[in-house]
Amino acid sequence: PLHDTATELDRLRLTLPGLTIERLHGRMPAGEKDQVIDAFKRGEIDVLVSTTVVEVGVDVPNATVMVIENGERFGLAALHQLRGRVGRGGVSGTCLVMTHSKGNGGASAAQDRLQSLEKTSDGFTLAQMDLRLRHEGEILGYRQHGGVTLRFVDLDADEELIEWAHLDAVELLRYACNLDSVATRPLRDAVAMRYRHIFKEVSGG
Repeated sequence: PLHDTATELDRLRLTLPGLTIERLHGRMPAGEKDQVIDAFKRGEIDVLVSTTVVEVGVDVPNATVMVIENGERFGLAALHQLRGRVGRGGVSGTCLVMTHSKGNGGASAAQDRLQSLEKTSDGFTLAQMDLRLRHEGEILGYRQHGGVTLRFVDLDADEELIEWAHLDAVELLRYACNLDSVATRPLRDAVAMRYRHIFKEVSGG
């Protein structure tokens, strides 16, 4: 998966002149994407240069090798989804993750993180590692990773507390499903006031 598929496509066509190589990216019209994926399934395309648009929902059983460039830029959950796109047929798959990150003493945080991907194929375990290493980003925003953004809870360390809060929320919604009762209206108004800037961004207002 790449950001600049056009440049990589040209490079590979020069490097591998005997192969049919095409590209796939999210800005292509849906019909054109389907044509490329169908041709890849039929074996008419040998190498597919793609962005992470292949992460979910692309099922090509004869795809056996994936090379991910700049693997340090991706979360473990995304890498796990990507590697699941190969080896879906009768032949086992191979996923190679490349990184340009150079650590001190030969071992960087990025490399350690990628090595954990090598050790387990459990998606839930990798998602927990991702949370621990990259933090939660913005729960009601657009940033997918970064520092801890919640004031009173740590999503990794406070798992039991979060479960209690979840059960309380379920119980609350059981008796006031639209938060419009006299008892729950103050809670609704407090949430709307605190996150009004987020709701405005999401609605495009």
